[in-house]
Formats: sequence, C-alpha cells, structure tokens
Amino acid sequence: MKVVIGSDHGGYSLKEVILPLLKELGHEVIDVGCHNEESVDYPGYADLVCEKIDKGESDMGILICGTGIGMSMAANKHKGIRAALCSEHFTAQMSREHNDANVLCLGERVTGPGVAMEIVRTWLNTPFGGGRHQRRIALFS
Repeated sequence: MKVVIGSDHGGYSLKEVILPLLKELGHEVIDVGCHNEESVDYPGYADLVCEKIDKGESDMGILICGTGIGMSMAANKHKGIRAALCSEHFTAQMSREHNDANVLCLGERVTGPGVAMEIVRTWLNTPFGGGRHQRRIALFS
C-alpha cells in the first residue's frame, strides 16, 4: 500500500520514528515533509498529504503535529478526506472499521513513540467494515 506522511516541526521527531516502521511493514512511503524542526505552518503539509490521496498517488495518509488537532482540522476541510485524530489503538481501530478513515492524525506532544507505533500498526491493519457504516459515510457528502 502507498502511504503518504507529513508533519510540521512539532511532529517531525515522531514522523522520523514512524517512517522506518512503515517501510518495515512493507508499505511504499511518500514523505512530503517537513524535513527538520524549523517552524513551519501545518496546513500546507495537510494539504500536500490530502492532495496525494485525492489524486490517487497514495492510498492512505498520516499527519503529525504537536497535538494532532490542527492537522485533523486542516485535513478534514478536503472533500473525500476522513481524517481521524487517534491517541490509542481502540480509536485507531474504530476510525478504520466504522468510519473508513483515510488519514491518521497523531500528536507528538501527547502520544509517545511506542503508543504511536501501535496506533499506526492497528490503523493500517484494520479493514473498513462496510455495511451500515458505508451508508453513514455516504451521508458525509
């Protein structure tokens, strides 16, 4: 699967932890930045990730900032994006199973690297349940 990942300066360190995990899990990874801890504006990175998904260049996306809140807000303004801010594995599982989330948002300052890696594994390995959940997602448009 192709996974696009982006962060701002507040999520850069956690992104650097998650990148090798994605590759270890066998995913093709597109890293849109940022590439250091210099201050940047998170909405631009959310836009880059969402555009890759919208254009079909990536299947799923991961966005990381300090809390994950800003990234989730910026991503969810894009049509067709269902970004979920997850802080533990149960919300990660449900965001995929019930909501067919296509972007995972994480907060480096609120989620440690071990928990974040568990969230990423769960999120990527949980299929969408379809059925009644598909009907509800159709109501988003």
